[in-house]
Amino acid sequence: MTNTNNRTVESGRTTLQRAAQAVGIVFLLVGILGFIPGITSNYNTMMFAGHQSEAMLLGIFQVSILHNIVHLLFGIAGVAMSRTESGARSYLLGGGIIYAILWLYGLVIGQESSANFVPVNTADDWLHFLLAVGMIGLALALGRRDRSATRRA
Repeated sequence: MTNTNNRTVESGRTTLQRAAQAVGIVFLLVGILGFIPGITSNYNTMMFAGHQSEAMLLGIFQVSILHNIVHLLFGIAGVAMSRTESGARSYLLGGGIIYAILWLYGLVIGQESSANFVPVNTADDWLHFLLAVGMIGLALALGRRDRSATRRA
């Protein structure tokens, strides 16, 4: 693997970088799917922001235009940051921390409250928890594994 200034050549991407890229692509797809009627039920009720949006991605996850845009931006960040090992680690770790905070936020605020501007519902809350655990876990496990593999090489 060729590594220059913490930037690996495309053919030498680490597992950590590929994981961050895959997570970013999934976020991009989710952001796009949130704008497709049929995949998002009650599409005609989608609002820019706020808990009044009744649009449901896959009939489960409450979404709004803002929520979909956040997914798209998170996806772009993941793809861009996956270009370097440190960027990939930062994306997964930082993103996991953001999702942990969002999970806690969703548990604390009332779903009918004006503070629920993203919006989130119970399904979103638990998905945010799984994303937090998954992203932080990938950052720690793959970051450690890739660093030890580099030392052996």
